[in-house]
Amino acid sequence: MTALEDTTATRVEPRTAARLLWWWRPDRAGTPIVLALVLLAGSLIFGDSFASGRNLGNIALDSSYLLLIATGMTFVILSGGIDLSVGSLLALSGVLTAYGSRWGTLTAVLLPLAVCGAIGLVNGLLIGRARIAPFIVTLATLLFARGLAFAVADEGNKVYIIPADLTLTQLGQARWLGLSAPVWFALVAFAAGVLVLNRTRFGQATFAIGDSQEAAELMGLPVARVRVLVYVLSALLTGVAGVLVAAQTQSGLPTIGEGRELEAIAAVVIGGTLLTGGAGSLSGTLAGVLLLKVIQNLINQIGTLTTYYQQVVSGTFLVVVVLIQSRLTRRRMR
Repeated sequence: MTALEDTTATRVEPRTAARLLWWWRPDRAGTPIVLALVLLAGSLIFGDSFASGRNLGNIALDSSYLLLIATGMTFVILSGGIDLSVGSLLALSGVLTAYGSRWGTLTAVLLPLAVCGAIGLVNGLLIGRARIAPFIVTLATLLFARGLAFAVADEGNKVYIIPADLTLTQLGQARWLGLSAPVWFALVAFAAGVLVLNRTRFGQATFAIGDSQEAAELMGLPVARVRVLVYVLSALLTGVAGVLVAAQTQSGLPTIGEGRELEAIAAVVIGGTLLTGGAGSLSGTLAGVLLLKVIQNLINQIGTLTTYYQQVVSGTFLVVVVLIQSRLTRRRMR
């Protein structure tokens, strides 16, 4: 064997760690495989109490709200940003939906979407045009939106009720083909997001900016415009989730959505999207959302564990995935 052949053989021989990292790459379907294994384990351990159509439908409904938020969050993270305001925007949207329902369905829908869209636009302008750090801007928006939600709800002392006969309520609580309406809304938004991300110039620019903003600017891409649009998209999808939550519960509470921003980020990252931006997929995000919700449901199946264990498991999962991602990033830069 020549020296060249020996060197080549050394390079192509995979290491055990490299195999594990390869398996976890988002384009290798690592998260969906883990999801399938968890579903199988839950079915074997808990039987019909977990695998029943009713319970799986509840998981799908709970996942739909997070999927809407995480879809927008995927665009933000792919562009190299972060959005900490989505949890507060969810609460604000729900409160404004219930508040606007006194004037009918159209106002109940348009009012929260307009306010959330405006807040997303401010986020995008401050980040994309003024070049302020996304963490600082969205943290400020988190506080602003939550405070506004409490102000509309009279510091939480007033709960606005959505009439049961309102078209919005009937639509939000409807079931089509055995699934709740919010599940279908989330799937439509997800499908549209996949199409936009993978088949449009806007999607390609989102990847390019997240990979290297300097290179994107040299290529002549509209960096500032794309950054503005991803934050508007994130806010609008969160607004839609808030509208659906309010329609399901027939009320708007300013306390909902606490910690939902961290849950959305965790779902996106567990799904394989790099926190540094530039690499990831919405299909991975869908798997990450379902994996988190299935694990939470399994914890509830045990019965003796508190909901805080959900946060422990989610946090542990996130740390492990981030460590794997950092290793992938270093290998990619070599």
